[in-house]
Amino acid sequence: MGSDYYETLEINRNATDADIKKAYRGLALKFHPSRNREKGSSETFLQLGEAYDVLSDPRKKATYDKFGEEGLKGGIPPEFGCSGAWSSKYAYHGNPGKTFREFFGGDNPFADFFTNDEPLQFGGLRSVVVKTQDSHIERDMHLSLDDLYHGCTKKIKISRRVMNEDGCTSSIKDKILTIDVRPGWKEGMRIIFAKEGDQGPNSIPADIVFIVQQKSHLLFVRQHNDLIYKAQITLEMALTGFSVDVETLDSRLITIPINDIVHPSYNKVVSGEGMPRSQDPSQRGNLIITFEIQFPEKLSAERKHLIRQALTLKD
Repeated sequence: MGSDYYETLEINRNATDADIKKAYRGLALKFHPSRNREKGSSETFLQLGEAYDVLSDPRKKATYDKFGEEGLKGGIPPEFGCSGAWSSKYAYHGNPGKTFREFFGGDNPFADFFTNDEPLQFGGLRSVVVKTQDSHIERDMHLSLDDLYHGCTKKIKISRRVMNEDGCTSSIKDKILTIDVRPGWKEGMRIIFAKEGDQGPNSIPADIVFIVQQKSHLLFVRQHNDLIYKAQITLEMALTGFSVDVETLDSRLITIPINDIVHPSYNKVVSGEGMPRSQDPSQRGNLIITFEIQFPEKLSAERKHLIRQALTLKD
């Protein structure tokens, strides 16, 4: 004996399209495997999907009403198809979760029901399902000082759990996230990818947050928008003057003359040679040159006398 689609949906043969939709909505929610763990519920859910797939389609419904399940699935002569009947052999795709998802819309078929609004009631029972978002996931993103100076594009592969079409099972899939690093970004900058965490039937995916961590640099230390460069000089240079050659992060060689007497706390500030400002990369911080004075390990008596004599001479 074939299936009675009307009986499956608990409606009569005079049911309107609205009646068919209403019946499927209620029964599909009642027997969905994620809600109903009773024996036979999965089979009922499958039968509901096939019944709705046929009765919601005018051509399939016309064929079923006139020729029954045998005519629908076995095919009818083409001449009968001119009245709008389904003349090809019908076979249900066998995925009731897909039917359910297409009916309710969206990747998560329960999205309209798992909310923080008033709870829904099914079958006279009060069912309260509060959909909450998973805690955000933080990951460090290590960038070189050159990356933060010039800007760059980083592509990061993540693996996450994604709900399958049936709305019940899930699988692990990879995804590439693209981050456009702007010149001047600082350590601690947070880049948020909303709802890119694991998917689940009863939860909102977590946000994934990447936090910028700056790698150390061989020559420069960053201080906000300024760059600190330490130059090692001799005592002679500190007292008599010299020049410092610095290769910048954009590969220019700049020469800075030092005509002052350099003492341990002396700094030379070169305006506009620091890091770009993230809000306006055309504006830059400063290059600050600090000095480490290398003193001689020992001096002869004669050299000490000459130094003493030079320092005590008056102009």
